[in-house]
Amino acid sequence: MTPSRVAGLGGIDWSRPWLAPLREHGEVLARRALDHGLVEALNRDARIDAATLRAGRLRFVSQSSLPDGEAYEAFIARTACVPTRDNVHDLFNGLMWLAHPAIKRRLNEMQAGQLMRGSIEGRRGAVRDALTLFDENAALWQAPAVLVEALRQRDWRVLFVTQRAAWADARLTLFGHALIEKLTAPRKPITAHVWVLPFGRDDPRGAALGMDAQAWLLDALTPERLALRQHLPLPVLGVPGWWAANEQTDFYADPAVFRAA
Repeated sequence: MTPSRVAGLGGIDWSRPWLAPLREHGEVLARRALDHGLVEALNRDARIDAATLRAGRLRFVSQSSLPDGEAYEAFIARTACVPTRDNVHDLFNGLMWLAHPAIKRRLNEMQAGQLMRGSIEGRRGAVRDALTLFDENAALWQAPAVLVEALRQRDWRVLFVTQRAAWADARLTLFGHALIEKLTAPRKPITAHVWVLPFGRDDPRGAALGMDAQAWLLDALTPERLALRQHLPLPVLGVPGWWAANEQTDFYADPAVFRAA
């Protein structure tokens, strides 16, 4: 490992509220990775046995294991091995494989299928683009209807000011590993692509995504639905309790970030 990579893994502020569901697990992994490398840390993880069982005996391997000319997604589908580098981006990718193995596996299966289809048709296609966007930048949101409708309408005042108290009953789960990586250096314009999940069957105050929500999402993740691009843009530092500056209502009066519909 080079010093710059070590510094990247060691410089994560795990006290950030958006990292709360990952902190206990991720902080230990990052610390181990500094000593042993990220591949070994992920494969030695205490939850790896259960995760590999659910995700098809998944293992993490060095990036050098990816053969020249073979697509990353196709290699994972063929070998159940995830090429991994010692950096922050791949730390969060590994954490998502451990935290949400069934979802990551479903995405990979579709990516591999689209790669095969693209090799026949000679094009990348909208579904593959949507899969990449989901994997890199998605957030999963369970919220009262008044908040969901406000986000659909880009009514930021209703979403974050007049209905602010309703966020106590909402849960936003960051999934995209590139999104989480970006938030290690928080900036107001950072925006998640939100997928709205059913509200009311799982306790939104729990730390983990509920089984009902996961089952719904696995059914919903189809090429046809992904191609419709039904996600909603959400500037995540606007979430109440996530950023001190958003306690002031004028935080949301920035049209470059909180854009009109």
